[in-house]
Amino acid sequence: MRLQHILIPAALVSLVAVSAYSEETDRYRLEKSANGYVRMDTQTGAMSICEERSGQLVCKVAADERAAFQDEIDRLQTSMKAMDERVTKLENSLSARLESKLPSEEDFNKTMSYMERFLRGFMGIVKDMDKDNGGGAQLNSQKT
Repeated sequence: MRLQHILIPAALVSLVAVSAYSEETDRYRLEKSANGYVRMDTQTGAMSICEERSGQLVCKVAADERAAFQDEIDRLQTSMKAMDERVTKLENSLSARLESKLPSEEDFNKTMSYMERFLRGFMGIVKDMDKDNGGGAQLNSQKT
């Protein structure tokens, strides 16, 4: 009984492996031509021209496919060039907008003087409140 539990799954696995191998080996078809061989991918329809050199089969992409690949390369290069130009344009406009929104040195110094006066006034109020509440002694005793 245990032997069946082992043999049946093993047989199924081997059948699946054989069919997968068969599909992979049947994917390409070689046809003899005057100059060598023509290899066709039965799944995609892509064709390659093959020659035998030093006992090995060397395949090149067919001229039609090469032209299609070159057209795709040209299209992608044009697209990349357009993207590069767009990025450069966006970066330049962004930096120009940021630079135009930055305050001048005079505005910056004016703002800093307002902040300094505000903080000095605020610290004066805090000291006055501390004196009124007699908290100066308490704060000093807490620090030590």
